[in-house]
Amino acid sequence: MIRFASVTKTFPNGKTALKQISFEIADGEMVGIIGPSGSGKTTILRLLINEIIPTEGEISVDDFQVHKLNRKKLPQLRRTIGSVFQDYKILTDRTVAENVGLILEILDLPDKEIAEKVTNALEMVGLSKTEDLFPAQLSGGELQRVAIARAMAMSPKILFADEPTGNLDSVTAKQISKILKEINGRGTTVIIATHDKGVLDFIKPRILQLEAGELIL
Repeated sequence: MIRFASVTKTFPNGKTALKQISFEIADGEMVGIIGPSGSGKTTILRLLINEIIPTEGEISVDDFQVHKLNRKKLPQLRRTIGSVFQDYKILTDRTVAENVGLILEILDLPDKEIAEKVTNALEMVGLSKTEDLFPAQLSGGELQRVAIARAMAMSPKILFADEPTGNLDSVTAKQISKILKEINGRGTTVIIATHDKGVLDFIKPRILQLEAGELIL
């Protein structure tokens, strides 16, 4: 269960990105957070993974009180939340397998276990034959699938995709949407922040609508 309770986020420059928003997301739900650029969608992700903390309000993910989380427990929280970004955040000097396995290496998992998890994650997104390729050899849609595989390699309970189809054509966007829908069908809570109506029409999530930092739906 994810819970935001009267959350406000004001940055040091005085800009208020979120204003007293409250919502809950149940385990296994598919939720779309919609709104124009600057409406606060990415801020929700950053708050959820404790990259920033709220100015006011409370945030919880299961038993984690995110807004007052002990720094020692931060890695535990982030292992439960996989993040996918519009700009992919793929390392260009590493192969596909190395990109997907990077977080697993940081966690110091055994090489055999890393290899197995990387293989499974790439199979999940339909890229099982790309392990040794470099990012420059892939299309934009393939890069986004690598980003999804990297996020899912740890088998997170929650997947947050921030504008996952923003740089893609309509056909490729539908392919990415199908993958996200399949991931949700396996029991992962999936949150998609997007302004892409085509994605929403395809996956049919519950909608949370933001406008100028306020939750209006």
